[in-house]
Amino acid sequence: MLLRFGYVAMSMELADCSPSRTVTFKTFSGLRERDPEAALSKLKRTARENLFSTIRLLRYNRANDVMVYRFSSKIIPLATHPELESWDYVEDVRDLLGQIGDIVRESGMRVSFHPDHYTFINSPREEVFKASIKDYRHHCRLLDAMGLGGEARLVTHIGGGYGDKGKSLELFLRNWEKVPGQVAGRIVLENDDRTFTAGDALYLSGKLGVPVVFDVHHFICNREKGSGLEEILPGFLASWDGSGLCPKVHVSSPRSGSDIRSHHDYVAAEGVYAFIKTAAKYSRDMDVMVEAKKKDSAMFRLVGDLSVLPGVRRVNRAALEI
Repeated sequence: MLLRFGYVAMSMELADCSPSRTVTFKTFSGLRERDPEAALSKLKRTARENLFSTIRLLRYNRANDVMVYRFSSKIIPLATHPELESWDYVEDVRDLLGQIGDIVRESGMRVSFHPDHYTFINSPREEVFKASIKDYRHHCRLLDAMGLGGEARLVTHIGGGYGDKGKSLELFLRNWEKVPGQVAGRIVLENDDRTFTAGDALYLSGKLGVPVVFDVHHFICNREKGSGLEEILPGFLASWDGSGLCPKVHVSSPRSGSDIRSHHDYVAAEGVYAFIKTAAKYSRDMDVMVEAKKKDSAMFRLVGDLSVLPGVRRVNRAALEI
């Protein structure tokens, strides 16, 4: 079983390489009052800086064997703000998006976005649902402009429980009928740490044919009584059948004993090792997204810590064989 490891958005090793520089609407609107052209120029400049940083990060990944990477969702500042709907940001940065797509395709890197926590398909409020679809479309526009197909996915949580988890799951199914095909074809579901368990995600997966990203930390925080890895793993793995992609998992460690849901700077190898020993019984390659405050530094440390454990062989800086 081959395990490829990746990290989220930012490198701790590369200096001055943030892909998430932002411009607040307050700053933008204040500048716009004095000079509208300068205000828009600031947005365009910041977006291009973020994309230049992303290109640097992808080249760094390629040089360090990192084949799994999550783009920053803040890559284009204010892209979905209602007062900037006339700004065709894709055209302004199409050249850089094309370069990003070229690097991804040439290297065979697996890339994704994880839209923000307020992006809910199952919201009972129509305005929230419409804003969520707008956000998903934005991410799809970027991936399309990169020339990336359905292999580049949008990882999303199911949403809110709204006081009745069963009804909220059914609302997700009803709202899914209104999700544009362009968006639906890129979405994968993830279990969360408070409301919707891995079993809930697999329920929706069975209804909709959508793959499930299995978050190991969230599973520990939030699972059905009596449910273990042996019960969840077969369905999780099967959800990726026919997608052309290997199953994907998220790993992280709790910040502390009193704050088990927040992410630690690094990831403890012991917990990940316990998971991969169980998963190895199914002989399926997996991609592993490390979610830790120390980003790529945490990923490289985890790979190193796992590589010395029994039954594990290091393939390169960011991959292991079990």
